[in-house]
Amino acid sequence: MVPEHGKQQKRSSADGEGDGSFVFEAQEAWRDFHSSLQHFYENGELCDVTLKVGSRLIPCHKLVLACVVPYFRAMFLSDMAEAKQDLIEIRDFDADAIQDLVRFAYSSRLTLTVDNVQPLLYAACILQVELIARACCEYMKAHFHPSNCLAVRTFAESHNRVDLMDMADRYASEHFGEVVECEDFVCVSPQHLKTLLASSDLNIHSETQVYNAAVKWLKANVKHHELWLDQILSQVRLPLLSVDFLTATVAKEEMIKTSLNCRDLLDEARNYHMHLSNKSVPDFEYSIRTTPRKHTAGVLFCVGGRGGSGDPFRSIECYSITKNSWFFGPEMNSRRRHVGVISVGGKVYAVGGHDGNEHLGNMEVFDPHTNKWMMKASMNTKRRGIALAALGGPIYAIGGLDDNSCFNDVERYDIESDRWSAVAPMNTPRGGVGSVALGV
Repeated sequence: MVPEHGKQQKRSSADGEGDGSFVFEAQEAWRDFHSSLQHFYENGELCDVTLKVGSRLIPCHKLVLACVVPYFRAMFLSDMAEAKQDLIEIRDFDADAIQDLVRFAYSSRLTLTVDNVQPLLYAACILQVELIARACCEYMKAHFHPSNCLAVRTFAESHNRVDLMDMADRYASEHFGEVVECEDFVCVSPQHLKTLLASSDLNIHSETQVYNAAVKWLKANVKHHELWLDQILSQVRLPLLSVDFLTATVAKEEMIKTSLNCRDLLDEARNYHMHLSNKSVPDFEYSIRTTPRKHTAGVLFCVGGRGGSGDPFRSIECYSITKNSWFFGPEMNSRRRHVGVISVGGKVYAVGGHDGNEHLGNMEVFDPHTNKWMMKASMNTKRRGIALAALGGPIYAIGGLDDNSCFNDVERYDIESDRWSAVAPMNTPRGGVGSVALGV
């Protein structure tokens, strides 16, 4: 008869050998074995080795340590003197951390706190207990703060925890503005700062924030100027700063004025703006410094349109460059297909189009701060397939068509007064036309 808590597995074979035998498996035996080991440890029974950490003695069992801690497994299976010793001294470890690690070997349980996580991670890395090391990294990730993420990253680098370094880098990039304001920002190594400022994932409103952060660190670390001044400044994407800021601030910074390499970076930024404005620098070479960071690149808007049934949409879909994902934005007030769309001054304008019944002349604007579409003044001519362009301030609605003809009409919208006015028409009527603004 099979005992109540046991499990029977019948055996069979082609020649009949082994008929009538069974395998008895009792899961509770493993639980009893585990609890017995813990009992022996807690009561100091049958221990065959003692770990000495500072003044603390930790009696335990070689077999248990070898099963859970690769460092001890290698030690006990080697020809090292420690393999035969009853007392093994472990230097340069926190006693509480080693005690917690040994308890984990018996109980598979570990309590992490802000006070013990770093010494435990250190011990886990040296003793090669990857389970505990990963748990410590996840705990530290959950407790990241702008005031500690840089220090955690430095700690992770010192123990070659690339996973924790990556976590800290991502957090620092996402909270860059707050991190820069913390006291220990100016204490990071130049290598760390260079890596941070180089990231395309920095959560910033403009490149000015990166420039100010670099200058703040450089002014606090004059001793590093000889080797690191131009290397740090090269991580700032100076071409993305405005011409006014380059002239009024960057060009007047004394440490930049006295560095030939930094002046070259400033010249590169000036040449970039000249190249954009009038192509007077035709051989300008684009680089990472002319590429916007992901957060400043913003969000792509897909506005209106129509589906398989031909019915126009009110909906808009938005693509987040930083998250690589699409999401729905607030719907427009009108359905629109073949709508003209342009972004000016941080807002999105949807002009004209067709709502499925008639052509539209009205316009609405999306403000990301209010997350709403607001109706604005209507054009004088209702049309779809128009081109929009902005020159400095006004928006131009160019061409378009209705069911009867194409238009050569051009209207100009003044944002401040919310008014449309007719300007010189094109020589040729154009519907479904494209346009681009140059030299703005």
